[in-house]
Amino acid sequence: MAAFWQQRGRRQENGGLGSVIDGLGSVFDVLLANARLVLGVSGAAVLAIATLAVKRLIDRATSPRDEGDPKAEQKSLEESWQDLALIKTTPKPPKKQRREDLSEPLLSPARPLVPDPRGSSAPLGAPQVKSSPLRCLTLQEKLLSHSSQLAVPEIQVSLIPQLARSICTQLQNFLRSKFPELPFGRLFLSGALLDGLEVLAADHVHLMLPVVLDAGLWSLISGEDTVVRNPQYWMIKRIDLGYFPRGCSPWDRFIVGRYLSSSVLNETLHKLLVASINWPAIGGLLGCAIHPIVASRELKLEVKHDQVDLSITLFPVVEMEDKVLLAVPPEGLVENLWLESFYRAEVSRVKELDAGDSGARQLCLRILNGVCKSQPRLHKLGGSPVTHIILHLSDTASDWAEDSLADRFQQVLEELVASLEKGVLPSYFNPKVNLFSGLLEEEIDEMGFVLYRAISEPEVLL
Repeated sequence: MAAFWQQRGRRQENGGLGSVIDGLGSVFDVLLANARLVLGVSGAAVLAIATLAVKRLIDRATSPRDEGDPKAEQKSLEESWQDLALIKTTPKPPKKQRREDLSEPLLSPARPLVPDPRGSSAPLGAPQVKSSPLRCLTLQEKLLSHSSQLAVPEIQVSLIPQLARSICTQLQNFLRSKFPELPFGRLFLSGALLDGLEVLAADHVHLMLPVVLDAGLWSLISGEDTVVRNPQYWMIKRIDLGYFPRGCSPWDRFIVGRYLSSSVLNETLHKLLVASINWPAIGGLLGCAIHPIVASRELKLEVKHDQVDLSITLFPVVEMEDKVLLAVPPEGLVENLWLESFYRAEVSRVKELDAGDSGARQLCLRILNGVCKSQPRLHKLGGSPVTHIILHLSDTASDWAEDSLADRFQQVLEELVASLEKGVLPSYFNPKVNLFSGLLEEEIDEMGFVLYRAISEPEVLL
């Protein structure tokens, strides 16, 4: 302290600058003396560090330089920067915690500023916004609202059937000119779009090509009696070859081992679609581009129009003994099998039941088809399996009014999960047929898991 006063005395002798510095020192002393009372312990510590740094700067500015030390000026500047750094790095006193702050999460989202109703008032002339209470929709209301979103765009509803029928006419004329000896029936369209069950988008349609057989020369053999042991497949056998040898039927050219081969017929038509028909000319006439799919096992055409894109699949079909058989053989070495289709009977039965009790089966089917179409993991569940579940439930659940749509929808989900757990869904028209027989075990597990989770919260599917 004595050294400090001696230095102060020397500064006073130097003139008015010493008096100013002396005054500043007195102010700092008073501030430090009362800092603890005013700022608290933390504030006083910060102020003390800052005051010490400023005093050092003042002392260096007023103290005489050492003439013999050429680095004194540089040293003084370095010490001054160190003191300034000391001021900048001085930690800020922590904010005092409040009790209510301890209950706040560490990472809480930003909240909008809410005016205090006690201390603020809306400006004059400002519109008053009344907050309406949130209304929770029931499953019934959500289903009805969702059904309104499933409608196919009007342009597709009107243009696609017209375009498909024009292609159908051109193909019919070509077949008659190319194979006049083959009694093909009249081509016709089929699919959910024509039956009012299509949802979201109409991007495909089926073209049915009837194969007219003489019932006296052909008979059906169930797939149960074949190597595949699948009652949904059938074989068409050529009979009475002793009395009616080969050549008596125009379809004998497609026989393999006395059975009408669906594979040979498809291969012939595939070559016809790919290599024989002038699709660019037909497309130019119809105002679209038509391309046959070469690599596909199916008989498919891709149609691109300015307003729509369409996929057309051609199916040779045989109708015998009240059965509809499609030339869709399973993958493998067996090439003489025909797949029985229940589609026509499914749609007819659902519409018949709805007409009898003003039911909502078609509405429920459309919603479920929309769910399966929008969920990639449920694609193979849409269409026929869902329809057969609804037909099975119609035998046990009599109330299919629109007011009971939510209950029936929930019940369909439960029945689908139960069938997937067993891996068996019997056909409504032939209980021996398992509609899940063509699915892989992994596909069944995946679909069952999705629907099992949806039972407790069906809204996740909408």
